[in-house]
Amino acid sequence: MYDVAIIGSGPAGISAAINLKVLGKNFIWLSSRAVSKKVGQAPLIKNYPGLPDVTGGELAWTFKNHIESMNIKIQEKVVTGVYDTGGKFTLLAGEEQFEAKTVILCTGVETVKSLEDEESFVGRGVSYCATCDGFLYRDKTVAVLCTDKKFEHEVEFLAELSKKTYVFPMYQGYEIKSPNAEIVLKNPVKVSGGLKLEKVHFKGGELDVDGLFILKGAISPSALVHGLETQGGRIAVKRDLSTNIAGIFAAGDCTGSPYQYAKAVGEGNVAAHSAVEYLSVNK
Repeated sequence: MYDVAIIGSGPAGISAAINLKVLGKNFIWLSSRAVSKKVGQAPLIKNYPGLPDVTGGELAWTFKNHIESMNIKIQEKVVTGVYDTGGKFTLLAGEEQFEAKTVILCTGVETVKSLEDEESFVGRGVSYCATCDGFLYRDKTVAVLCTDKKFEHEVEFLAELSKKTYVFPMYQGYEIKSPNAEIVLKNPVKVSGGLKLEKVHFKGGELDVDGLFILKGAISPSALVHGLETQGGRIAVKRDLSTNIAGIFAAGDCTGSPYQYAKAVGEGNVAAHSAVEYLSVNK
């Protein structure tokens, strides 16, 4: 079991990882190994202390070089659920599970807007992990909202299992080759049903489905952690960056504005120290 699990590899996650390493804690870092795609795409950053007029690419390289110099590793995993399992937290990532005493959420801001009523059908037809839940839909009809080319292998996995797979590619240059996958060039806006999901709605139409898989790099905090308090879509935190769930902390853009790298780095630092303080009190 780990002392801390960090979710997210933006500036807040990087800062949290560096501080936990310095503090000698046993932690796991779950995210994409690509250190902050958002940082790397910034043309020019003027307000980062000590690095005037730095480009996003230069800052991302500096972050990456720093964690590599400290031998800090990122596990390339998409976390689809965080559960309080009595004195510890269980994190689901694909078919794997990890346990930690505390969690720091550095998930950033979602780049893909949630569908209307999406969260109310999580576990009742909406899933974020093809390899975890795909077998439940063998010989059934499913829809897949795919946000990135890197998830296409999961789409094809679902197409092999299902009776029919409708795919909503939310990016250019898709190459989904399965004959059982029908491409739908519409933007889904809503899901509906009774006890279970029954329909996916888009402008001008709807599809009858048994399940919807939403494949994206980050999941909304309230869907990721049941019972997590949010305000306006952002995680509600106290000054020490603790959330309403004891042992879970949050840092960076996921806690709200200002959406700046310096703010995210500072919050990652605070969250790491708060998690360590929590561990010392709750031995």
